[in-house]
Amino acid sequence: MSENIIGYLDKEGRIIDTQSAPENCECKPIAYDNSPEALEIIRHSTAHLMAQAIKELYPSAKFFVGPVVDEGFYYDFRVDEKIGEEDLKRIEKKMKELIKKKYAIEKYTLPRSEALEKFKEDDLKQAVLSRIDSDEVSIYKQGDFEDLCRGPHVPSLRFLHHFKLTRVAGAYLGGDENAEMLTRIYGVAFADKESLKNYLTMLEEAKRRDHRKLGAELGLFMFNEEAGSGLPFWLPKGAKLRYKLEQLLHKAHLDRDYLPVRGPEILKADMWRTSGHYACYGENMYLTEIDEQEYGIKPMNCIGHILIFKQTPKSYRDLPLRFYEYGVVHRHEKSGVLHGLLRVREFTQDDAHIFCRPDQIADEVLQVVEFVDSVMKLFGFEYSMEIATKPDKAIGDDAVWELATDGLKQALKSRNLPYTIDEGGGAFYGPKIDIKITDAIGRKWQCGTVQVDFNLPERFEVEYVAEDNSRRRPVMIHRAILGSFERFIGILTEHYAGEFPFFIAPLQVIVVPIGDAHLAYAEELRSRMRAIGVDAEISSKNESLNKRIRNAEKQRVPYVIVVGDEEVNNRSVAVRNRRTREQYNLSFDQFMVELANQLHEGTI
Repeated sequence: MSENIIGYLDKEGRIIDTQSAPENCECKPIAYDNSPEALEIIRHSTAHLMAQAIKELYPSAKFFVGPVVDEGFYYDFRVDEKIGEEDLKRIEKKMKELIKKKYAIEKYTLPRSEALEKFKEDDLKQAVLSRIDSDEVSIYKQGDFEDLCRGPHVPSLRFLHHFKLTRVAGAYLGGDENAEMLTRIYGVAFADKESLKNYLTMLEEAKRRDHRKLGAELGLFMFNEEAGSGLPFWLPKGAKLRYKLEQLLHKAHLDRDYLPVRGPEILKADMWRTSGHYACYGENMYLTEIDEQEYGIKPMNCIGHILIFKQTPKSYRDLPLRFYEYGVVHRHEKSGVLHGLLRVREFTQDDAHIFCRPDQIADEVLQVVEFVDSVMKLFGFEYSMEIATKPDKAIGDDAVWELATDGLKQALKSRNLPYTIDEGGGAFYGPKIDIKITDAIGRKWQCGTVQVDFNLPERFEVEYVAEDNSRRRPVMIHRAILGSFERFIGILTEHYAGEFPFFIAPLQVIVVPIGDAHLAYAEELRSRMRAIGVDAEISSKNESLNKRIRNAEKQRVPYVIVVGDEEVNNRSVAVRNRRTREQYNLSFDQFMVELANQLHEGTI
């Protein structure tokens, strides 16, 4: 075995370490590099190295689980002492000391009954074992440290050099917010120093762009814990930004023959039982009782659109029928995962449902993909697509799922559109295409989705009259372009670092009159700009000119206009263009043309 090989990919595509590979294994070697497979092994092993260091520094520590996640790895553990961000360097130092000891990482197995006995004094290990169905469990050992783990791991600590512990957090045991709060430490690891350096630079840039920080600075939104967790309040500037985004999409929907509808935000629980939400999604719903009957606040908009479709008879000539709604939904997210606008309990989906014949699926899916493409190009996002298949918790027959999944695959293949597969990642009622966008600093975000659903039309007995006068079931395509306005605005804020494109900027122009004599002209300019749909304000406070200009620039406003005697006499403007970092003079009419062109850029 090459010294550079740290694991293998077996025939089923599973990652296994060198100790788990059977003899004469027809497996693909995994080299020590930054491939996704190698990073999974490196990061999993670094998590155990971190746990070993914590155990040496804090002997009372007991450990729960330490998995690899998209952004690196973490470990959940209980410790008597309080651990803060200031302790991470101390733990890193101990990790480096352990690496110098060049411990081999050894794997051995035990019958589950022996493992229960071995760890009988460790309640967290007992909790881990309760989640394992196998009669045999594996344990990985390095020096004096060992832990229950299925792997994979590198053969030795000598492979682990390029890592960084990034933050400390709290995490409920097993994700249950009624359970004990454990300490969680996050970290990241790479195969080389340069990749780690680049990643840490990106993290610093991400901190600078954090939408929670920028949202407060720019006066976009707020949260109030006394009013409730995960419930955003939109401040005037944030509401303007959101309104502009909504209007932009309204026009795009109408141009694509979608019809606006709106359903109630609460329905009788029996509706959610029929749909399958109650059984498959009930733990995420808010339920209440009215007139001795149970109701559910909607977590999704699909039932309302089904009932609107059924309100009048439909013919094959009516299909496809496309309904869209900016639907407010509520979902009970655990408090530990709430994160600014990116994870909230109330949000508004740019939701749509397309009712069509089976032979129209491919065309409708491709039209949605075109819609997604036009929106992502407008905001400068690159994106990829992933087809998510049937999850363990699902409704409907396998044959129906296969038909729906094949419909998505064939639609993308017909245009040679690349995609990957997310096994088991579908919605409970149907497979889906997930749209994953990449922002300005290389992070990936889940946004839009396209889902093909044969199940809900069946459960709600949705029908149309076919050409031969028979009654048939339509297919229902669930579709969102942004995902939710809250999440998308959070992503946009970080993508642009608060420097929004002119066409959605909450405040687009600030006019700064040099003195009182220039105020009348400034008001005329503001009035003319507002008449063409430009958000403009006047900065006329009793402050110095330079301070008013600095304050305007802190708001990241695209244009700051300074007017004095020369501008009044010539009916011109002195322009400070924040986007191009240029200063120039234009006649007011020329400036109005420039603004109109900027507004026109915001079309889909």
